[in-house]
Amino acid sequence: MDLPDLSDLALPGTTIAIRATPKAARERIIREADGTIRVYVTAVPEGGKATKAVRQLMAKAIGVAPTRLTLIRGETARDKVFRLD
Repeated sequence: MDLPDLSDLALPGTTIAIRATPKAARERIIREADGTIRVYVTAVPEGGKATKAVRQLMAKAIGVAPTRLTLIRGETARDKVFRLD
């Protein structure tokens, strides 16, 4: 699994905008030069499975529990915004 160190985002109240890609070949996170975070998960986008996988992968990269990431916007969209509680 290809996970960058996103521990700099581990501040309470931080909002994190990501671009999710479900049904990817492998799970990984890419932080582009402009600051965009792209999350690739193998889960299918039905019944919230991909969103749950994105939350778990992001939490692992940040170094926090998945329950500390709250989805603010984008439950069924590829562009999602999480808040770290």
